[in-house]
Amino acid sequence: MTGWRLLLTRPAEDCAALAQTLAGEGVFGSCLPLLDIVPLPVSEKIRQAMARLQRCDAVIVVSKPAARIALDLLDDSVALTMPWFSVGAATAQILLEHGLDAHFPVDGDDSEALLQLPRLREAVSQPGAQVLILRGEGGRELLAERLRERGASVEYLELYRRDLPAYPPQELSRRIAAERLNGLVVSSGQGFEHLQQMAGDAWPLIAQLPLFVPSPRVAEQARAAGAQTVVDCRGASAAALLTALREHPRPVF
Repeated sequence: MTGWRLLLTRPAEDCAALAQTLAGEGVFGSCLPLLDIVPLPVSEKIRQAMARLQRCDAVIVVSKPAARIALDLLDDSVALTMPWFSVGAATAQILLEHGLDAHFPVDGDDSEALLQLPRLREAVSQPGAQVLILRGEGGRELLAERLRERGASVEYLELYRRDLPAYPPQELSRRIAAERLNGLVVSSGQGFEHLQQMAGDAWPLIAQLPLFVPSPRVAEQARAAGAQTVVDCRGASAAALLTALREHPRPVF
């Protein structure tokens, strides 16, 4: 895989960790975080939803920021015995370290894999099962849709928003040219929206670079916006990205 030079766009802490992992595999990663995680004010809606946690049949946490913020809001005096679920292992590890009964799919890294998880199927097997999904603003609509089809009652609780950090004009184009980058990586639909926003008038040129995305939904979004070579990694983890890089030869410019 030596020869890939990728723009990494995750939030700063995750971006640095991904760059380090890629470096160990001979892949250069340039960090330009396009998602700044901003916790939402603790509203009465958030307080009430957290107070109802113990009545849930399942709690789904869609990201590491959602896990960290939720854990800060938990009342440690309340026993939480319901199963918790996440798409990826890293989010599950945060929950496990807090002593929660956390589960994640080991054979996938997306909503579809989570929906096939036997423990989740069991948790929502009773009609009217109560499911709470902890997330940022927007995203993971497929989860609620499919769970409702199974008869579950699903509620979203949004705990943070994802802002675009402030950068100088043309910083994206400058970075790509200065570091001779030959691929782009986004971890979510909003990350892609921020990428396109930063590109501005240079988007038609930047859209020619291979773009690695975490899911079919984001792949469809990117293609509709004009991205010419979109690779669906079927997950946002470093392992999923590395697998995709092995399967796709680097471009020669």
